[in-house]
Amino acid sequence: MNYRNLGRTGLKVSELCLGAMQWGWTADEETSRRVMDAFVEAGGNFLDTADIYSNWAPNNPGGVSEEIIGRWMKARKNRHQMVVATKVRGRMWEGPNGEGLSRVHILKACEDSLRRLQTDYIDLYQAHWYDAETPIEETMDALDALVRQGKVRYVGCSNYPAWRLMEALWASDKRNLVRYDSLQPHYNLAHRAEYERELKEVCLTFGLGVIPYSPLAGGFLTGKYAKESAAESARAEGVKRRYFNEAGWRVLDAVKAVAAETGATPTAVSLAWLLAQPEMTAPIIGANSVEQLQASLAACDLKLTSGQLALLDQASEWRSGA
Repeated sequence: MNYRNLGRTGLKVSELCLGAMQWGWTADEETSRRVMDAFVEAGGNFLDTADIYSNWAPNNPGGVSEEIIGRWMKARKNRHQMVVATKVRGRMWEGPNGEGLSRVHILKACEDSLRRLQTDYIDLYQAHWYDAETPIEETMDALDALVRQGKVRYVGCSNYPAWRLMEALWASDKRNLVRYDSLQPHYNLAHRAEYERELKEVCLTFGLGVIPYSPLAGGFLTGKYAKESAAESARAEGVKRRYFNEAGWRVLDAVKAVAAETGATPTAVSLAWLLAQPEMTAPIIGANSVEQLQASLAACDLKLTSGQLALLDQASEWRSGA
């Protein structure tokens, strides 16, 4: 496992980030611990979660993923070795201030995450998505206060449109506040336009690290779906609706062609393409088992040639009207 700086910062993180959305949802605590142990054994040090994970699951009020990570770090006594990223924005308690990016919500939500993670600091604290009802200056001032208090080391954002990200960077510069040093966008070979249209240039120009989620397009880029596949779950239905089209199959065909040429899996090829992008920090991989984790880790040893990258770029080019 190689390590990369988080954007312009000196913080070094593993080139793959282990997402923990599944903890307490599709992976029980024992499985979650096995996957985290295997990730660390492979050299991984970067974990991503959120306070709301996974409150959509039965009997899960949110915060469960953070609690599992906290108990694991306490048992392994490895807090100082890990880079822990979590997020704030979603509803965590009743009442008008139970969600959002206001100062009152951010400060309480941070204290709650610290308690669940059983730590006194968060390495990367991220705004989960933007809050149109709160001035960006208030959000950045609250995050700045947490950094000055030593409760947060770095701050980032997720699911921000380019205009809001620029507004945040401008507010931080104008008021001498902490600024976002990372962006977590939805980005993969089959879903390029949302990030590349404007956000990519912002990240390159201002030195933000990029931590894309859904790097395998919900499993579509692993090659597990065929054109005649039936949707057997809500997740599969979403994948079918978004990617079962001419553009999606063209991308997958190119991925499979490169996989055959390299002897790698479509999973490894799809992640290796992301790792080859100049502004990339660490794609967020998910795993419900050690076997799934190992399939993703193989991308770290796969270096695609310029010709292979060009083939993938061409097949997934969104500007061509694909």
